[in-house]
Amino acid sequence: MVLVTGGAGYIGSHTVLELLNSGKQVVVVDDLSNSSDVALKRIEDLTGKKVIFYKENVANQNALDSIFKKHKIDSVIHFAGFKAVGESVEKPLMYYDNNLSSTISLLKAMNKANVKKLVFSSSATVYGLPDSVRFIETFTTSSLNPYGNTKKVIEEILIDESGADKNLRVALLRYFNPVGAHKSGLIGEDPRGIPNNLMPFITQVAVGKREKLSVFGNDYNTRDGTCIRDYIHVVDLSLGHLLALDALDKKTGVLIYNLGTGRGSSVLEVVNAFIKATGVNVPYVIAPRRAGDAPEYFAATDKAQKELGFVATHSLEDMCRDHYNWQKNNPNGYN
Repeated sequence: MVLVTGGAGYIGSHTVLELLNSGKQVVVVDDLSNSSDVALKRIEDLTGKKVIFYKENVANQNALDSIFKKHKIDSVIHFAGFKAVGESVEKPLMYYDNNLSSTISLLKAMNKANVKKLVFSSSATVYGLPDSVRFIETFTTSSLNPYGNTKKVIEEILIDESGADKNLRVALLRYFNPVGAHKSGLIGEDPRGIPNNLMPFITQVAVGKREKLSVFGNDYNTRDGTCIRDYIHVVDLSLGHLLALDALDKKTGVLIYNLGTGRGSSVLEVVNAFIKATGVNVPYVIAPRRAGDAPEYFAATDKAQKELGFVATHSLEDMCRDHYNWQKNNPNGYN
């Protein structure tokens, strides 16, 4: 049985669906502060399987201990945490308090229950701004904002804990830019307020929810002047978690993997791929650069491919089509 913290969120819900499809039993703990239990109900409809759900903050030690006592949990996937970069700059203490305390509570509960396998939802933000645009797992970690720093510190906590407990097996999965949605259009990304990321902004413009897209800077030293990122379909990303769980059955210690496609796409390339995939125009304006945006980066995926057998199979047009299908069917998200 797999415990999934934050399992009602964007990546968490897609991973829960794939876990159920693979025959795993799943327990979800989520306080629904940035997610919806409607996603879990739809997962049950899609899979015909039951999701055991607890509406709790992972930082609630007593509640977590009780859940571990009640169920025969053998592994954990840890998604729970605040995730907006801009908000983390405005409210750093809130981010450190929530993201670190929930992880520490989880590790305490796992220790009491003798659960020794953990997959952690990390981020490419832990690389900071290295000299190379191709991010490799062996790079020194750093961070540019409180959100990224919480991911970096949690990685360090998990590495330290694994060093102290030789039975603890940890996979640190560093995501690049998750986009897309399940092909059914029933589950997808439901950002609160103004989206922080490119694809939900594009799809909200496409369905008429927003007037136009703002492209932040067109004077970068890239092939078309706009920022380049490594976009990965959320279903590919979710399947990477299942591969990481399998790897923890065979390997000990701390495993670190990038999950991306290994190639970058510019903002304008994403816009054009979206128009080609959907036939829907996306009006945009060029806006000033945002502070802290790197011109270009993408994942080195060699290690994940060699050790996990991980290969992203969805194209950029697939990502655009699936994200639009979700937004079109759910213009107001899960509401």
